[in-house]
Amino acid sequence: MDTKNVIAAISLSAAVIILYSLFWAPSPQDLKQVKEEKKQIIESTEAPSLEVEEKVLEISRSEAKSKNQRIEFENISIKGSISLMGSIIDDLTFKKYTETLEGNDQVVLLNPRNLNNGYYVETGWATNSENIDVPNSKTIWKITGNNKLTPNNPINLRWENDQGIIFEKRISIDDEYLFTVDQSIKNTTEKKYNFYPYGQIIRNTAPKVTNFYILHEGLLGVFDDQLVEQDYDDIEEKKYSVNAGKGWLGITDKYWIASLIPEKNKEFKADFEYKKKFKANFIERNPTTVGANETKSNNIKIIIAAKEVGVIDGYAEKLGIDKFDLAIDWGWFYFIVKPLFFAIDYFFKISGNFGIAIVLITFCIRLAFFPLANYSFRSMAKMKVLQPEMTRLKELHKEDKVKLQQEMMALYKKEKINPLSGCLPILIQIPFFFAIYKMLFVTIEMRHQPFFGWIQDLSERDPTSIFNLFGIIPWDPPSFLLIGAWPCLMGVSMYLQQKLNPTPPDPIQAKIFMFFPLFLTVILAPFPSGLVIYWTVNNVLTMAQQFVIMKRTAVKTVQ
Repeated sequence: MDTKNVIAAISLSAAVIILYSLFWAPSPQDLKQVKEEKKQIIESTEAPSLEVEEKVLEISRSEAKSKNQRIEFENISIKGSISLMGSIIDDLTFKKYTETLEGNDQVVLLNPRNLNNGYYVETGWATNSENIDVPNSKTIWKITGNNKLTPNNPINLRWENDQGIIFEKRISIDDEYLFTVDQSIKNTTEKKYNFYPYGQIIRNTAPKVTNFYILHEGLLGVFDDQLVEQDYDDIEEKKYSVNAGKGWLGITDKYWIASLIPEKNKEFKADFEYKKKFKANFIERNPTTVGANETKSNNIKIIIAAKEVGVIDGYAEKLGIDKFDLAIDWGWFYFIVKPLFFAIDYFFKISGNFGIAIVLITFCIRLAFFPLANYSFRSMAKMKVLQPEMTRLKELHKEDKVKLQQEMMALYKKEKINPLSGCLPILIQIPFFFAIYKMLFVTIEMRHQPFFGWIQDLSERDPTSIFNLFGIIPWDPPSFLLIGAWPCLMGVSMYLQQKLNPTPPDPIQAKIFMFFPLFLTVILAPFPSGLVIYWTVNNVLTMAQQFVIMKRTAVKTVQ
């Protein structure tokens, strides 16, 4: 690509963003007004459970689990246990994922409440009826029937207060990540009472996040078709509340999510807040009235999942969850990133290697835009051939800038050259470059996926370094010196490609452009290796196309 065009394209992209923010993006005042309109807090129906102060203990995870009686659960995807104190899901491990590429330790997401990293999910009933006890985080539930939760064997829990109200839960699990909680209230008295179903996800402390602008980690939800994302530090400063008729909510990490889906066709109030711990909760706005000798029920779904695209999309379609696919942060370029993922995933299923899939998708992108790129490169080839004539005109009219401009425009018109055409391939490439970067960064399918040789994780940087001769010298350089083999190949390919383009007439400009490949090599070294592979292959294909076009392009210059 022409380096000048790279700079021009980046500048143009920045200009588009600025113009959008100035003329089309909603103003902060508008956003504030929308938030205020949605904020209607119902103090009388706040979920009261887990407001009891939980003492954090300096004990191991196994010790914390042993303090409460538990029901174990397991399927092909997850394993863990449910605490009978509060009927809280506070122990969950992903069986198919390990913490590191080399290690065997499985990823643990949920932890008991009395640990510093406590992370758990609770469902239940709230009430504003006086003198009626409802189960809370300290309630000890009794098992009725099966004592292990599996896809084929749901569990039944029961608790009865002293006022003649019986609370029951039937918890089931599928083969992947879905818990279904069917909870009921049986009123054996002669009075009627109002109850409010609720669910909440609690995280004692904020986890370590990537803290990168292209990825949201924190509290999120979709309420009446509107996506809401709140960072941990945002919630520490200010509570977020909204009323909705449909949607879902949860807490998301880069690759994992814990989410709640309220019963359909039930209006609810959702809160994101921080009270010594982070909470994402909902409570139905309209009461469930249980009359004398009457039984009422409610259904809540809980998805605690690795954010696999097929699984997330499957739940969205199967359960009719509004925009649940946004649990994966596809970003602004959703319409490019997600289809691109499906294309790469298709090539992966054919080739068995995501690196090869990236190479194949690069070929497809180049092929799709071949006519436009062909036109652009022909113009660039002609520009290079015309360079001596352009230099002659600059020397001839160096004292008359207006005349020089006229002569240059006449030359472009005569030779049918568009000097801006070189920007076209770059402008096309920028969205795809960003889309591949986004996809590699956010999709769990790319996690721990190898290419060939030393590249064992396409979602991570190239682990080699030129400063120890790519492992020949027995020395581990610091991270800022990790400029791997693939970034070096990318830099070399960019340098060679630059040689095929017209040299800037300004000597200072020419020197700046000469160092541009080195600059990008250093900048892109920490990026996912899959992205660097894409960029390198794209450069090689571009050079091949440019070389062929230049050989076929002949321009007669004016003498």
